[in-house]
Amino acid sequence: MKKYCLVLALLIIHSLIIAQEVYYHTSNQTVYELLDEFANLGIIELNTAVKPYSRNFIANKLKEVKATEHSLNKRQSDELNFYLKDFNKELYTSYKRKDKTFDKRFDILFYKDTLFTFSVNPILGTEYFINDSMNFYHRWNGLEAFSYVGNHWGFYASLRDNHESDILSREDYITQRIGANYKDNEGGGDYSEMRGGLTYAWNWGSFGIIKDHFEWGNNYNGANIFSGRAPSFAHITLNLKPVSWFEFNWVHGWLVSEVIDSASTMVFTNAYGTDQRDQMFDKYLAANLFTFKPFKNLYISAGNSIIYSSDGPQLQYLIPVMFYKSVDHTYNATDNAGRNVGQNSQMFFDISSRNIKKVHLSATLFIDELSTSRFFEDTVWNFWSIKASMKISGLIPNTFITTEYTKSMPLTYKHNIPTTTFESNGYNLGHYLMDNSQEIYFSVLIKPFKTLSLKLSYLHAQKGKDYDDLGGSRLGNPFMDSVEWENKTIAFRASYQIVNDGYVFFNYLNSNISGDLDKYTASVFHGKQNTISFGANFGF
Repeated sequence: MKKYCLVLALLIIHSLIIAQEVYYHTSNQTVYELLDEFANLGIIELNTAVKPYSRNFIANKLKEVKATEHSLNKRQSDELNFYLKDFNKELYTSYKRKDKTFDKRFDILFYKDTLFTFSVNPILGTEYFINDSMNFYHRWNGLEAFSYVGNHWGFYASLRDNHESDILSREDYITQRIGANYKDNEGGGDYSEMRGGLTYAWNWGSFGIIKDHFEWGNNYNGANIFSGRAPSFAHITLNLKPVSWFEFNWVHGWLVSEVIDSASTMVFTNAYGTDQRDQMFDKYLAANLFTFKPFKNLYISAGNSIIYSSDGPQLQYLIPVMFYKSVDHTYNATDNAGRNVGQNSQMFFDISSRNIKKVHLSATLFIDELSTSRFFEDTVWNFWSIKASMKISGLIPNTFITTEYTKSMPLTYKHNIPTTTFESNGYNLGHYLMDNSQEIYFSVLIKPFKTLSLKLSYLHAQKGKDYDDLGGSRLGNPFMDSVEWENKTIAFRASYQIVNDGYVFFNYLNSNISGDLDKYTASVFHGKQNTISFGANFGF
């Protein structure tokens, strides 16, 4: 009888564990930077290979730091308590305005009791640019909300309309600005972005139906597995953390192929005349990542993905733990004439170490195509991208030094079948420089006091020939035998967060961008430019 009572008690305790998931977008970088700092100091442990984090995850990490607040300097302590004004909403079971259960940030609407949590806030922002070409601007506005119901369900939604007086982020532009599906508009570009999701979480995992951005791969200046630069797309996600030394992530996404299926085109006639409705080919992504922690502060990750196009999602790619390239060999491989009818598969590896206090070392390898026979030939190469990063935190108080190198071989992220390219809405899912490229990045970030960031950075990025456009053999194309596009930029950014999610900022760019400018660069940044931008925002 005692045994049954113990089991019942454990089930009741499990049902009371609060484990809701609402994702916190990576565009709000300051929270991610703060957690990264605390991880470098050894105060918390952090797997930074997969982002975004959930609000509940961030809240609990801040709670861990709060327990060691005596070891923090004044700026760190002030920032910790500043962000807890927001994330205490996850840590407390109820909130009563009159009693002021906890110190809370400004929200346009907030309600919380033991069953239901609801938060609504506006999104407003503008950035104005002045440079040697012209003056231009980007403004955005919208609304975001999130809710928890019970101990396991989470809901969130975020809608924003954007206007750029000059289009800044087309598919081929080499930029880290998030991509957009622009409406036809003379004199600029309008686009909207709707993100959100429904999640169910428990104390060692979560499952979600999401339309949002995500990043895979440690980085400080653009991930080279999944960068999150493409417009957000719908996906289902699974995260499992059954033990302290293992984590599993899986997504299955519904991509946008932008390839017209002529057989499904519908021609119709109505009172306005004859017209047609085009239909695109289906396109899907399946990806998994296994992360192991053999020692404290050391994370080793390996995974694989596949882009496939079929008549609806395929069950074999809905199995989270598969090695999809082998699955593809079974289901597709070649036809009777020996033609390749397979899908587009990838592999990746990531390692992150904070075993040296105040230092984060990481490396990521993305493999698009691998043949062991090419290891022993000097005229053909495999298709891969590698990134190596180092960040030093606090050797000088409140100062952070970052250096990063990225190299991507020719035709990495490329595919010769239009319906299975490593893209969505025409935007590369991987590194923003795409294939046949390399980049050196260096930055110094200073945080003199709470929520003020001063960052000086240097970027040297190069891109070689686009062999996919040139045609010919897909093997034996040399890396960077000529530089077709180059960017040398010195940048300074000052940002101050006045209230939670409320920023004022100033940027200065001294840039020299040369090469195939019409293809890769917005016209306002062609050549040598001194660009000043400034603005303010509430929300992202």
